[in-house]
Amino acid sequence: MNKRKIINDPVYGFITISNDFIFDLIQHRYFQRLRNIQQLGLTNLVYPGASHTRFQHSLGAMHLMQEAIEVLKYKDIAISKEEEEATLAAILLHDIGHGPFSHTLEHTLIETVTHEELTDVFMDALNKEFHGKLSLAIEIYKNSYPKHFLHQLISGQLDVDRLDYLSRDSFFTGVSEGIIGTERIIKMLNVVNNELVADIKALYSLEKFIISRRLMYWQVYLHKTVHVIETMVVTLLKRAKELVKEKQDLFLSPALRVFFERDIQWADFKNDSNILSAYSELDDRDIWYCIKMWRSHPDFILSELCKRTYYRNLFKIEVSEQDFDENYIRKKKSECILQLHLSQTEVDYFVVHGKMENRAYNKALPPIRILDKNGALHSLESLSDHLNHRTLSENVSKYLLCYPKDLIG
Repeated sequence: MNKRKIINDPVYGFITISNDFIFDLIQHRYFQRLRNIQQLGLTNLVYPGASHTRFQHSLGAMHLMQEAIEVLKYKDIAISKEEEEATLAAILLHDIGHGPFSHTLEHTLIETVTHEELTDVFMDALNKEFHGKLSLAIEIYKNSYPKHFLHQLISGQLDVDRLDYLSRDSFFTGVSEGIIGTERIIKMLNVVNNELVADIKALYSLEKFIISRRLMYWQVYLHKTVHVIETMVVTLLKRAKELVKEKQDLFLSPALRVFFERDIQWADFKNDSNILSAYSELDDRDIWYCIKMWRSHPDFILSELCKRTYYRNLFKIEVSEQDFDENYIRKKKSECILQLHLSQTEVDYFVVHGKMENRAYNKALPPIRILDKNGALHSLESLSDHLNHRTLSENVSKYLLCYPKDLIG
């Protein structure tokens, strides 16, 4: 069987699979499930074009990794064939732990386990299945391999993951502010003292990269209407879980039932292979079909939230730089209780108070290093006037209050 493939990609044109092992990983059912998990969760209900998947993003990140490795090898950075294959495998699998709707339900289905931890579990399982062929990839992914720059290409403030998702998310949402000079940034990469650096010629491209990331967060990832939809889905799933605990009859897919009937912990994935098997069966379709079925459930709270979500009858959201006054929140809750005939505890499903934060560049993390013409290294923020602005390098918080539009007026 020919395992050397060329994939048409709307962002980069063509993505080449030139390695048999990488092809085998892509073909594995664990990776194929990413076709059914949208990259931006529920964002397509705001930006209809945002229907791309974690599968596409992972392939795109792998493509950029291929480009970056070729650039570094051209600059006489020693990278063996084994290291190249392992780094490609690591970036390909970096998001394999994501569940339905990506980040949206990360702490809803399984409250205490992150998608990064689940990625570790998947990679360990795949390594066992492929008889240890992923051992080096796991070392690089976990930053325990001596060549630190290989890990930085996967996870850092300038990595191929971010380069792909900004370009891809910008393309599919149509938000042009996310467009970055990916090709130029990659061409300017280098390695000094085992650390990933960028040539000073990339300075303005890197500034644009940081600014674009900030704009994409406020315009797409933290868009207020996206937040409303995510809040409604998280809330209705919370209600569904409570009904299951009360032994009420509730339609659930077999895989989803595992995570509703048990309080799954990190150790359960390690000790029971059936848990990972059930998780690997979950994707966006499980949740959407349940929402569709629950519209007619006799529990008013669940059915009402499902109908509003399914038909996009979304809550109103107020956004403020300052936290909302407690009296105002109580007023909205009182109005909701009267309007929908709810109790004091039930109203919390319909009036939700929250907070979101964004920081485009984190000065507390290892910085992006810039290599000048004299061979000296500088942090990006020391050369950039833009990164000294608080909106780029400090946490910016906004407070949110969601409630049914029926209460307006």
